[in-house]
Amino acid sequence: MAIPPSSALLLTRDQVLRALRQLDQNGLQMPLSTVYDLVYRGRRYAPRQVAQLAYRLATGQPEAKWPLRAGAPTNQALEALDFTIATKRPTLENSPLLDGDVAAQQQAEDLYTGSPRETAPPKKAPVKPVAAETNEATAPAEAHEPPATYERSAPMPYTPEMARAELFLADEELTAARAALARRRNLLLQGPPGTGKTYLARRLAWLVQGSTDTARIELVQFHPSYSYEDFVQGFRPDSQGGFRLRDGLLVEFCRRAAQEPEQPYFLLIDELNRGNVARIFGELLLLLEADKRGPTHAVRLPYAPAGSPPFFVPENVFVIGTMNLADRSLAPLDYALRRRFAFVRLRPEFGKPLRALLAAHGVPAALTQLLTTRLLDLNQAIADDPELGPDFCVGHSYFCQPPTNPTEALEWLRLILEQEIGPLLDDYWLDQPAKAAAQKKKLLAGL
Repeated sequence: MAIPPSSALLLTRDQVLRALRQLDQNGLQMPLSTVYDLVYRGRRYAPRQVAQLAYRLATGQPEAKWPLRAGAPTNQALEALDFTIATKRPTLENSPLLDGDVAAQQQAEDLYTGSPRETAPPKKAPVKPVAAETNEATAPAEAHEPPATYERSAPMPYTPEMARAELFLADEELTAARAALARRRNLLLQGPPGTGKTYLARRLAWLVQGSTDTARIELVQFHPSYSYEDFVQGFRPDSQGGFRLRDGLLVEFCRRAAQEPEQPYFLLIDELNRGNVARIFGELLLLLEADKRGPTHAVRLPYAPAGSPPFFVPENVFVIGTMNLADRSLAPLDYALRRRFAFVRLRPEFGKPLRALLAAHGVPAALTQLLTTRLLDLNQAIADDPELGPDFCVGHSYFCQPPTNPTEALEWLRLILEQEIGPLLDDYWLDQPAKAAAQKKKLLAGL
């Protein structure tokens, strides 16, 4: 069955990297190109052969044919995934292969390969041979991409019993949150600071997929500088000092999800209301709806070039956002966005779950009683304040990492109240310093 050229756009950078690794393992058995090379970590590969192998790995079809022609179509597809395409040999300055920029192309090639040229350097930019100043036995320097700083840990099974043991939620609350996510596919966790919203978001994803595998989970945090161009699509600077059309996190994530329709994918948006949500989301306001998923409801993105396939959100994509309601600088969400989400409210929990956690870490019962009593009293004072209210209460996550040595528990609690809760109260009652001082004095009495 013929595969349409538009499906080539589903190729991802990870798949191309897999193809490069396989070529390295096979000793570069594929033929090299005659004009262009894909340059990666100082080595050269034939662009179309790399794309061909990556395409077969992506489709799972050993005989699948890469649908794009060699040259510019294939090169542009690989460059869109942030790979460098260099000219293999010098060409005439007026050749359309280089768009008249021979010197810039040669400079870029030397930068990525670190290999001296056999031909003389261009007259406009003479370069002194490196061998004249260094030992001839010294290998030329090579430019490398920075190595990965970490590796994903091996996924472990994650069960409802494990979730109950580490989440401060009643069984019915956890069941309701999972039902809302399954029904709407979009869930917003909202509540005061320190109530474990991001912590819960990740574990809801683990619960649905049944493991701690992070390969299908993407986390992004919104902020005032985040834009539609970052999230969906737009023109952004490239390494050559120009601008290039780039797909944002959402488009790349949805492409990955479309390749595994039987597997759930989770987009976690932390601090969702800290950005200009309506502007960041764009077409997503329509495509987020549970009944507007899939290619039937695809739309054309405003930056997309003519002839490019329309964009859609796959049915296996779930969005979980978090909102801090206590930040006075944030505007409330508009109603168009609210209609796309189900909402779950989280509250500070200073009852049995926190007591059990502290007891398991050896925190003395008397100290646990003092902690919970004083925080409950503080939250009542905050909730009763007409200028604050329940959204400004202090959450339990401040106290979820007790010391390993029980003898340090008293100092641990004092420092949290003094260094973390105290400054928060100063900010809450900025215009009433006496009230803030009185509440801090109550918290720290006897400590």
